Amino acid sequence: MKEDLTEGTVKLLEEWIEDAYQAASEILDAGKVKPGQLFVVGCSTSEICGGRIGSASNPEVALAVFDGIWQAALERKVWLAAQCCEHLNRALILEQEAAERYGYEVVNVVPQPKAGGSFATVAYREFFHAVAVEHIRAHVGMDIGDTLIGMHLRDVAVPVRIGIKKIGEAHVVCARTRAKFVGGERAIYDQEKL
Repeated sequence: MKEDLTEGTVKLLEEWIEDAYQAASEILDAGKVKPGQLFVVGCSTSEICGGRIGSASNPEVALAVFDGIWQAALERKVWLAAQCCEHLNRALILEQEAAERYGYEVVNVVPQPKAGGSFATVAYREFFHAVAVEHIRAHVGMDIGDTLIGMHLRDVAVPVRIGIKKIGEAHVVCARTRAKFVGGERAIYDQEKL
């Protein structure tokens, strides 16, 4: 398929691969993720291409962005979860092994570009043993194009500013999570968990 694309398009896709890799690397490092933790990503290819979310799903753009993000996740041995669009109630695509490890119930759906979104569709195709689940509690997350990933983060999310502000025309917003504070004013907290 790459041979059918213009030189300018190929260059743009390569730029987005690098931007996605850099953004994912930054949030994974800032979130101090450990091997086996969960990284949720929501991605609107329509927004990346300058359109309105849900208006122009683009599998080629999704593959480019997925490749960059997945590379960063694999390097750090974290589980990537791809959020589907609202037509699938923001279900998530992740590896079966991750779903089993975290005790998530598998649901039966195969995402498509117009019903799940191109990013989730690519994840379903590229993962080793992809499954869909309805909810997760991720340790870190990245939202590309205002897809609203917050429902899939652990309870206390902390915004993280990274160097990559946009991929294409889509806003990039990131968060890490932390343990809840309990105990009141006399409590002492572990600085490693902040």
